[in-house]
Amino acid sequence: MTLQYNQLKNNHFLVAGPCVIESAELLDEVAAELKEIASKLPFTIIFKASFDKANRTSIHSFRGPGMEKGLQMLADIKSKYGFPLLSDIHESYQAGPVAEVCDIVQIPAFLCRQTDLLIAAAETGSIINVKKAQFLSGQDMKHVVRKIEEAGNSKIILTERGSMYGYNNLVVDYTGILDMMQLGYPVMMDATHSVQKPGGAGGKSGGNRAYAPMLAQAAAAIGVKGFFIETHPRPDEALSDGPNMIYLNELEKLLERLIDISAAIK
Repeated sequence: MTLQYNQLKNNHFLVAGPCVIESAELLDEVAAELKEIASKLPFTIIFKASFDKANRTSIHSFRGPGMEKGLQMLADIKSKYGFPLLSDIHESYQAGPVAEVCDIVQIPAFLCRQTDLLIAAAETGSIINVKKAQFLSGQDMKHVVRKIEEAGNSKIILTERGSMYGYNNLVVDYTGILDMMQLGYPVMMDATHSVQKPGGAGGKSGGNRAYAPMLAQAAAAIGVKGFFIETHPRPDEALSDGPNMIYLNELEKLLERLIDISAAIK
């Protein structure tokens, strides 16, 4: 399936998958469940997983299989299940190879002001998802948008993933989401990274996945239709961001609630 940017405008869409590529078997297990969900609910589903977690708290933390092997594993999922793909980049040279495989190139929150990275991603012509930095307001994202636009690309998604107001904690400011919506591009709520406690588990990030469904539902209540939800069949065994990811077998019920909320506010 080739993802068309217009599919993301005014429609429900979901970016979902494990935080990092742990194994081909894990990707297959998650993708199979997402395929079942896609047959039941009106979401455009984009499969995601990172080939390299370059910003782990500890140098000893698992990072992933690397770009070449990771992109091949993602391409295999696309071939088998037909899902469009998303993965993130951390270096400008990664933009081209990732865009050849993935439908959406993602800019991590910590790097969303890196001009050369934004331009390299924009010049691929792919859809670009930019996560709002934990240190920026929603209004500040207009400058990020302008960099991508001036590089000749207007296929942009903006993602909320929490703001840092103190040590090891994130807070979601829903007025900031409304500010980003005013910029004229689809806005996505990253419900699972928003419950992260960066560096809060002694050499790795902690979090509380129990809050993620509520954050997603609150976003739906203000009109958000795009959701970024990392999921894993056994999150307590995950090699990255386990405390934040929701159980794979709980995802469908959450998505049903999001649809119900969206219908209720019409």
